[in-house]
Parts: sequence; structure tokens; C-alpha cells
Amino acid sequence: MSTTHFGFQSVDEREKAQRVRGVFDSVASKYDVMNDLMSGGLHRAWKAYTVMVANLREGQQVLDIAGGTGDLSLAFARKVGPTGRVVHTDINEAMLRTGRDRLIDAGVVLPTLVCDAEALPFPDAHFDLVSVAFGLRNMTHKDRALAEMCRVLKPGGKLLVLEFSKVARPLEKVYDWYSFNVLPRLGQLVAGDASSYRYLAESIRMHPDQESLKSLMQQSGFGHVDYHNMTGGVVALHVGIKC
Repeated sequence: MSTTHFGFQSVDEREKAQRVRGVFDSVASKYDVMNDLMSGGLHRAWKAYTVMVANLREGQQVLDIAGGTGDLSLAFARKVGPTGRVVHTDINEAMLRTGRDRLIDAGVVLPTLVCDAEALPFPDAHFDLVSVAFGLRNMTHKDRALAEMCRVLKPGGKLLVLEFSKVARPLEKVYDWYSFNVLPRLGQLVAGDASSYRYLAESIRMHPDQESLKSLMQQSGFGHVDYHNMTGGVVALHVGIKC
């Protein structure tokens, strides 16, 4: 039996995906409200910066992995226009359904697909851009997922990984206090679920730091990788180019 981490727990690899699915099934309806509360609205700035770095042009092909409630998919769709295409995907059906409904309410209809990032159902060299925001840390085999993202990108294509990362040392104590005391209570108050937000805090600590993720992306086939810290390293945007 192979084990992996689910937060601070060790679990059977086959069990992790089911547990992660349970977390997001539980929080899907309150996900956007909680993002605003948890980050003080900063997640909107982080995502806006991601869209700017994407530097999309009309007619391009985009894959949004772990697209969830669809905010990045919507922003990308506006950039690529009617001649381009954004594919909105997530492994969690409840999150995907919430995102699809939001997109339709905004007057945008996109291909929406439940799929596993570790086995993407797309041909080689198909997309100009692949994006995964706040989803990589929940994947069991990050190396497999990153290799799949590289496979479906065109040569010269770009991968954007927006994810929680390692904060600057002076912020560590206050960030830990906030993560393990405030977040679970906020989750209980707003979403009726403290344990899912405790898992969030734990999963961030188990995720590779900035340099480790950069190395993992290089090992997965990306010829050039750089990263941009935001909010003192609370999040980082890794940019990988398929050479």
C-alpha cells in the first residue's frame, strides 16, 4: 500500500482523492465568499496578476485546471475572444457545477469537463496556456500532473501555477496563528465546516516551497521556470515555459 499526505495525516493514496473531493463538496456553495473573507479580497489581485502574466491573445487555446467556480476561466475567455477557447475543468463536480452556473450567469458558455489532472483527456501540444490556481497542492502525484500539463502544451506554451507557498520568515508566527486559529473558526461560522479549513492550512504546509516547486516543474519537462512571490510569499505564481 502506498501512502500520501492529506494535510498532516498519512493516508492510502487511493483514499486521498475521495477525501479532497469531500472537502470541496462541503465548501463549494460558500467557496467564493470564504475566499474573500480569508484573504481580505487579496485573491482577486493575485488572480488579476495571473491574467496579466498570461498575456493571452485573441484566438488562443486555454486549459483551466482546478477551475472551480470559474473566475479565471471567465477572465481568460474575455481575453481570447470568440475565436479562442477556454476549457473549464475540475476533478470536483460540485465545484465545477457552481462555476458553470456562474459563467452562464455572466453570459459565457465554455466547455466544462470533470477530469483528473494526472490523466488529462486532451491531445499532445494542444493548448497555448495551461493554468492551475490553488489546486496543485491537492493532487496526489504532482509530478504526474505537471508532466501531463507539459504534454498538452504547445512548444513555447506557458504553464501558470498560482498556489499558496512559504511565507517570509518575519510573517511565519502570525501567519501560523491565523491559519490554525482564525481560519477553522471562520469556516465553521460561514460554511459550517471547520475541518475543511483546517485541512486547507495543513495542506499549505505540506506543499513544496517556491524553489522545490520550481525544481519539480523543471523535472517535469519545463525548460524555463520562474516564480513571483506575492503578499510576502503567502502565494507564489510559478511560470513554466515548454521549450
